[in-house]
Amino acid sequence: MEVTTSLPKFPNVKNSVQNSLHRELKNRVQQYFIDNNIKQTGNFGLWHKAIVLVLGFSALYLHLLIAQPAWYWALLECALLGAIIASIGFNVMHDGGHGSFSENKGMNKIASYASSMMGASQFMWNMKHNMIHHTYTNIDGVDDDIDTGIMMRMAPSQKHLKFHRFQHIYFVVLYMFMYVFWVFFSDYNKYFSGKIGIMPLKKMTAGDHIRFWAVKLWHTAVFIVIPIMVVGFSHWLIGFVTLSAVAGFILSIVFQLAHTVEDAHFPLADAESLKMPDEFAAHQIKTTANFATNDKFINWFVGGLNFQIEHHLFPKISHVHYPAISKIVQKVCQEYNLTYVNYPTMTKAVAAHVGFLRDMGKG
Repeated sequence: MEVTTSLPKFPNVKNSVQNSLHRELKNRVQQYFIDNNIKQTGNFGLWHKAIVLVLGFSALYLHLLIAQPAWYWALLECALLGAIIASIGFNVMHDGGHGSFSENKGMNKIASYASSMMGASQFMWNMKHNMIHHTYTNIDGVDDDIDTGIMMRMAPSQKHLKFHRFQHIYFVVLYMFMYVFWVFFSDYNKYFSGKIGIMPLKKMTAGDHIRFWAVKLWHTAVFIVIPIMVVGFSHWLIGFVTLSAVAGFILSIVFQLAHTVEDAHFPLADAESLKMPDEFAAHQIKTTANFATNDKFINWFVGGLNFQIEHHLFPKISHVHYPAISKIVQKVCQEYNLTYVNYPTMTKAVAAHVGFLRDMGKG
């Protein structure tokens, strides 16, 4: 099969005996919220977590600039700041971007712009993540998340190069650079090229352009100009590299554990009809994996992104509900003879990712 170069289509499933998988899942999950009389958006726990993370970010940032602690404490605080930035992205920006943080649309918009703390454009993220990745998951040639250029082979249909046989080793370093690459290159590349992969950007309004540059200027001022003025260039550079490496690695590994693991599928559309082999919900289940779903700290820190199957099926439902609805999804998967991939620990998920990279590196 050839790599998809046009937008593929998912087949419609019509069956008088059994609902389509997607409809069945929607009906049962919706009934769960009706029966329990709860809303699908975030709750007090999510708001509390958001406040804790934002206050933690502010306190660490100010302490580094004002108190200027000894270098070993400063390095530790920079690393922690990088981890908090990643967690704000997972918990606040991510739910806000999907419209699930709050019932209030304005609050969702504010939450989505927590990406500004990372210097990332919300406009580009919405196109790349919500519109492309969530629709065309693991489809080579369309899903930008598995297009890392020549440095890594992230799908069976991608070209194999000799040095890929070491990618299961050097991926750690590349992931550390992801944050810097995202903020200082990827956003700009999308902005000036006017597309993400084969997908053209939707037309940007004057407000979109202003917000794009405002975020970049804010990030430059807060993370580069002000720290250099206060602590000096060399101290800033060491701290910024530490922060970026930690944030980049955490952001990368969490998202990669969801789709680029040994049990994930990488289906391609039929060359003539552009039809995908599975309906939308089945495609999402086959291309996605969960991990460490019983680990309360990981679930808290990554904003439920360890429940990626539930997230891809119900992106507009807040992650605080994923542990409950995962039981519904697992039952439906059993009824429809679909494998529900769930690595019991993060260690096993990382091992599955490393194994996948090793297999892709063999060609």
